[in-house]
Amino acid sequence: MKQTRTQRVKEQRNKKRRIWIQISMRTILFCLLAVLAVGAYSFFKTFFSDPDEASRFPETVPDSASQMPEPAPEPHIHLSFVGDVMMAGNVEKMLIEKGFDYPYTEVAKWFAQDDITIANLETPVTTRGTPPENKAFIYKSPPAALPALKEAGIDVVNLANNHSMDQGVEGLLDTFSFLDKNQIAYIGAGKDMERAYAPVIVEKNGIRVAFLGFSRVIPDVSWYAGKNKPGMAATYDPALAVKAIQEARTQADLVVVIPHWGEERKDNPVDHQTQLARAYIDAGADLVVGGHPHVLQGFETYKDKWIAYSLGNFVFTRSTEPRTWESIILQASCTKSGNCALKAIPVHAELARAVPMNDTDGQMLLKRLESISLNARIHSDGSVSAKD
Repeated sequence: MKQTRTQRVKEQRNKKRRIWIQISMRTILFCLLAVLAVGAYSFFKTFFSDPDEASRFPETVPDSASQMPEPAPEPHIHLSFVGDVMMAGNVEKMLIEKGFDYPYTEVAKWFAQDDITIANLETPVTTRGTPPENKAFIYKSPPAALPALKEAGIDVVNLANNHSMDQGVEGLLDTFSFLDKNQIAYIGAGKDMERAYAPVIVEKNGIRVAFLGFSRVIPDVSWYAGKNKPGMAATYDPALAVKAIQEARTQADLVVVIPHWGEERKDNPVDHQTQLARAYIDAGADLVVGGHPHVLQGFETYKDKWIAYSLGNFVFTRSTEPRTWESIILQASCTKSGNCALKAIPVHAELARAVPMNDTDGQMLLKRLESISLNARIHSDGSVSAKD
């Protein structure tokens, strides 16, 4: 029996519906199987995974701050200070016999390691001049001694003391000239007041250091520098010194003051030393290193700044007082921000030269130096620290 047209259309429509249903069922089944497979994979991976794998392959990115390089260490400048130096009288006789480099043969190695070495030059350097009347000790040192001083590594000398004008204005002007010729900078005296109170500024390792010298031991007011008048930078009245320090503070990162003060052969500073030292630091000084007593005096810390009251003799005549034979090379390692770490190297001030002490003598000296210091501890290696 033949099918009618209507029947054929209906049958084709039913056939297409069955095919679509089959395709849909297969698609749904495939999706279900895929979901089950992914779940199973995750389960088995977690169950059988290496517990250390997560630590080997962290999912989080490390903190970027932990990967930043460490900041570079703050630069330092290394200074060495020594006490009184002169090349006159019996010292000159010894130098003529031994050679002008004789004073420094045992100590120059320390000066070669630092950036700047500073000494108190307690003598005029001249072949002429007129000595003052009624002065007990008068010095005159030969210009031929200066090249060895420079060769030993001494860069800056303080002239603010009670001997720089032992040969009058003429001898003082000669001293300036011979120091300039040998490229040794000088502080504490000048052709006039402006130069006498002016700092010498040296830059090393990116740090600008201003050095200033003042004296509170001047034999006569005629030695004072004035307007158009050669002489010393006096500090009996601290006003001019304070002004000079304040001005230097604006020009340099570090301000170092070298005063000549105190009383001879006294182990401890007198009142004016303490008062002046604190006035200098209040004005902006970072380090104060004094001289004149011809013996060692102790250390003191004030407002986190160091004061070394006296370094004693270094290259000098030999007296009968054993304490005048004791001296140190004072090392200071300072930052641009003005923090200085100190270390004392014990030496014997023999006639015309300085010689490092043996360990036994050196340890005894360091202990004695600590006993006369204020708020300071001196360790067996010579390093100086503030007491707790």
